Amino acid sequence: MIQNPILTGFHPDPSICRVGDDYYVATSTFEWFPGVMIYHSKDLKNWRLVSRPLNRISQLNMTGNPDSGGVWAPCLSYADGMFWLIYSDIKIVEGAWKDGHNYLVTCNEIDGEWSEPVYLNSAGFDPSLFHGEDGKKYLLNMVWDYRPNKHSFNGIALQEYDHAQKKLVGKSEIIFTGSELGLTEAPHLYQIDGYYYLLTAEGGTKYEHAATLARSKDLTGPYELHPKNPILSSWGNPLHPLQKAGHGSMVQTQDGQWYLAHLMARPIHRLGKKITEERGYCPLGRETAIQKMEWENGWPIVTNGPLPSTEVEAPNLPEVKWEQSFTGKDLFEGKELLPCYQTLRIPFSDELGEIKDGTLRLFGRESLGSRFTQSHVARRWQDFSFDAETVVSFSPDSFMQAAGLVCYYNTATWVSLQITWCEKKGRVLQLLSSDRGNVAVDGESIPLPDEAEFVYLRTAVREDMFTFTYSLDGQTYEKLAPSYSSYKLSDDYVNGGGFFTGAFVGMHCQDTSGNRSTATFTSFSYNPVYEDKHMHIKSMEKQGTV
Repeated sequence: MIQNPILTGFHPDPSICRVGDDYYVATSTFEWFPGVMIYHSKDLKNWRLVSRPLNRISQLNMTGNPDSGGVWAPCLSYADGMFWLIYSDIKIVEGAWKDGHNYLVTCNEIDGEWSEPVYLNSAGFDPSLFHGEDGKKYLLNMVWDYRPNKHSFNGIALQEYDHAQKKLVGKSEIIFTGSELGLTEAPHLYQIDGYYYLLTAEGGTKYEHAATLARSKDLTGPYELHPKNPILSSWGNPLHPLQKAGHGSMVQTQDGQWYLAHLMARPIHRLGKKITEERGYCPLGRETAIQKMEWENGWPIVTNGPLPSTEVEAPNLPEVKWEQSFTGKDLFEGKELLPCYQTLRIPFSDELGEIKDGTLRLFGRESLGSRFTQSHVARRWQDFSFDAETVVSFSPDSFMQAAGLVCYYNTATWVSLQITWCEKKGRVLQLLSSDRGNVAVDGESIPLPDEAEFVYLRTAVREDMFTFTYSLDGQTYEKLAPSYSSYKLSDDYVNGGGFFTGAFVGMHCQDTSGNRSTATFTSFSYNPVYEDKHMHIKSMEKQGTV
């Protein structure tokens, strides 16, 4: 059996494809760099991270991008002996425009160096590439309409792409305007047994989210709606552990079975403590799950759907487990960060820091509220309960300098346990938080003795709360007040679901004095508290909520 989710923590908008005996899933990364995460599996059950393809500024320049801008909904496919990756770079997230630019990159090997991007259009987001049986290729994307008297989701457009010319050709044509659920996006097109099947996401990527299907004998339509739409949605069951189910793509196995990879999210209040809203908050962000499909009267349906299943029958394939693990203590070796780490908007370079002598050295740059040059290295929250710790040496001489451990959602909402300086106490340990942009020093700043070169900083996340502790010797830890609510580091809290990422934990260094003071981190550890990543489901079963 396959346990859902298959990719825990912030991994939304999955695009799945098969190449021979290998399966690949690409997910969105928004403002986090490198752009796009690609995972590999042999059995649809065990997955490993194999590529972060957009790793150069020439491919993805997000400097100044807003929170939850950047890479939306990549589409990964394989044809003509190579991989094709379509993605958006969204420059505006609020207001009448999106200014989202759609690009294509290619590569012969999934973990190779991907090409320079081909610009396609800026008509709308969620682009995908359809490879027709006749050899022609077509770009699909939802069309964004900024006009005040129009609905902003204008339908799904289709336009031919000529790779020899590296540009779109012919006329763009709206082929589908959606069902009554509205907000039609995320198109993926499949040519099966004489029909074109168009899979879309509808209802908005909050709790009302859904996956819907339509089909046509002709590429350009008209498309008839699936008689059992939506084929996937959690909206009808607020107690279900996998909420927000929708936005997905389909894949066929070697022996003809079909599966649907899709996004979903897990509210923390289903662990037994309701927060403030009926369906709760999702600090882990939108994750990736998979469902088995079957065919009924010429239509694909989700087995036991439309509710997503927490446990799914795996295909009849040999199980292949990977040794890759991003838990435990990370020591900084070589010159590259481990692939579980990301930076904000720009790549990790000597502008932000370096790995030297077994340490990560971060150079103080802009604040945690900056959309330009943050010296900030972090990884996803992937468990409801975990401990994360780092060891840092930092000697500030100004309040403008700070470095430490941060739990982060976006530029407006985060909590930092950091070493800084104040006029009355000198070098101090401080809890600084930003709650939707309201910045506060929480509790008393603690003076640090001169002989304490290294300080151990730890956060303990326990489902709906997280706390911070520190140590000067790595043995005895002191707890700091206050405790913080995990739900505040979620889409649902920050902007009522208007943002699209998830909580991160990591290391940062800022210096607005211009001196670029250096913080030296000797290690970083991330350790789940559950015995495995699916204990939350077992916990809910004991409570009778599943």
